[in-house]
Amino acid sequence: MEVLPNIARVVVLLDNVRSLYNTGSILRTADATGVERVVLCGITPRPDQGGRQRRAIAKTALGAEESVAWEYQADTGTALRALAADGYRIVCLVFGHEREGISHELAPLLSTVIRIPMLGRKGSLNVATAAGVALYELLRLRLYDGR
Repeated sequence: MEVLPNIARVVVLLDNVRSLYNTGSILRTADATGVERVVLCGITPRPDQGGRQRRAIAKTALGAEESVAWEYQADTGTALRALAADGYRIVCLVFGHEREGISHELAPLLSTVIRIPMLGRKGSLNVATAAGVALYELLRLRLYDGR
């Protein structure tokens, strides 16, 4: 995958996302938006966990599970601290569990929380949809505002 030159590198962390299809969809969106890598944390499904997992993720990822660098970290907090230690000025999007959101212990590690405005009655988006909204807004900023 070609990472966009001269603009902020982006890493996506998935914190206990449960759905195989959401994982695949986010990998596909990560490919489309030039994400450097995706870190799968906790119970988040991985493409290397066997035939059923691999097939379900591949169904929505459409090959992005092979074109986007991904890794597994058991603990999201450890993964965030490792990125900071690697010298990242963290431009990292953390997407959480479909029902619970991100783990409460992650809040002190995050410098900014972004909320997507919603006008409907449900007050929530599917995690893969939220990832798409955020990643494309970040891509717009990276391409046109030089951030």
